[in-house]
Amino acid sequence: MQDKNAAPLAVLVGVDFGLPHFDAELEELGLLAQTAGLEPVARITCKRRAPDPALFVGSGKADEIKLLAEQHGATEILFDQALSPAQQRNLERTLGMPVNDRTMLILEIFAQRARSHEGKLQVELARLQYLSTRLVRRWSHLERQQGGTGTRGGPGETQIELDRRMINEAIKRIKERLEKVKRQRATQRRQRQRTDTFAVSLVGYTNAGKSTLFNALVKARTYAADQLFATLDTTTRQLYLPQIGRSISLSDTVGFIRDLPHGLVEAFEATLQEAVDADLLLHVVDASSPEWVEQINEVQRVLGEIGADKIPQVLVFNKLDALPADREPVALADTYAIDSVQVPRLYLSAQKGIGLDALRDLMAEAAQAKWQQAWPGQGDGDGDGDGDGDGDGDGDGDGDGDTP
Repeated sequence: MQDKNAAPLAVLVGVDFGLPHFDAELEELGLLAQTAGLEPVARITCKRRAPDPALFVGSGKADEIKLLAEQHGATEILFDQALSPAQQRNLERTLGMPVNDRTMLILEIFAQRARSHEGKLQVELARLQYLSTRLVRRWSHLERQQGGTGTRGGPGETQIELDRRMINEAIKRIKERLEKVKRQRATQRRQRQRTDTFAVSLVGYTNAGKSTLFNALVKARTYAADQLFATLDTTTRQLYLPQIGRSISLSDTVGFIRDLPHGLVEAFEATLQEAVDADLLLHVVDASSPEWVEQINEVQRVLGEIGADKIPQVLVFNKLDALPADREPVALADTYAIDSVQVPRLYLSAQKGIGLDALRDLMAEAAQAKWQQAWPGQGDGDGDGDGDGDGDGDGDGDGDGDTP
């Protein structure tokens, strides 16, 4: 008999449609399940040319999934791909237990992790938008249609209409409140622009170590853990760079993931705007992950979706300390091609503090280049315009003002 306090048991299902990013071991889905508070007890995959319109996997595979769930005492089925409302409803009827997909799992995790008022609004908006397409499931036990000429709908039809209206009204209210948040953020960004703040945003695949790097750079106490979506809310701090004698703005943003629901991308538009308005992106990569190439590509895809793919970026290959000896880099600084453009790359360990000085130097160079472009000769931080940093204006760097 299962302990009442134990995590619900789940069977993981993946369908290979011949796409390059198929996770045959369902490792990421397993991590998502554990993050959401479920315990994966079995995994099953199959190959199909196209999804079955009714059951996604076909009746034979559905029977196999049901038997596997019964053998392991599972109480929920999780699919690695998105299911249509009809497929989800049909699977639940066939399997006799709750069936959820990757999208719902990510939404559940976001709902658990959101801490700020803005984050909660964003997650609730995405959840309601997802739920609005699945109202037909919620009232399948009620009569949907009565016989007879001129009869409208049964009580189920009425309830669906009521629910849809309530959800649409809730979506409208949340969008209005988020619009207010966006205006507040826009005001804050304009203030930063007026003070000519150099803005840097951390972006990257979830669990690449963005928050750990953020804490290491600004000595903050942002929550960081070895789990997916440990933090959702954008945090911005000032980072003083002694190399230029000025501070820059550093923001930590929500992590990306493969097949991130489009509704979440839209809902987190206000948060992701920090990346869109940045002068420089630090694209943090888990160097120890065997999937790091695919993860870079997925981040680039989302950056393109939100209009941030043209912003200069630095690839920060984190977790250098976790690399095996045969994968250690020849040099800690080089370049890597993204869309045929050579992008600076640094290897470091945010947890061990390795390579942070090189990253600070690179950020200082980028900030100074921007300031010098805006005011030629004014980027050295001393205000005299000579570029030597001594403040006397002669350009020789000795501070006596005589220009030998």
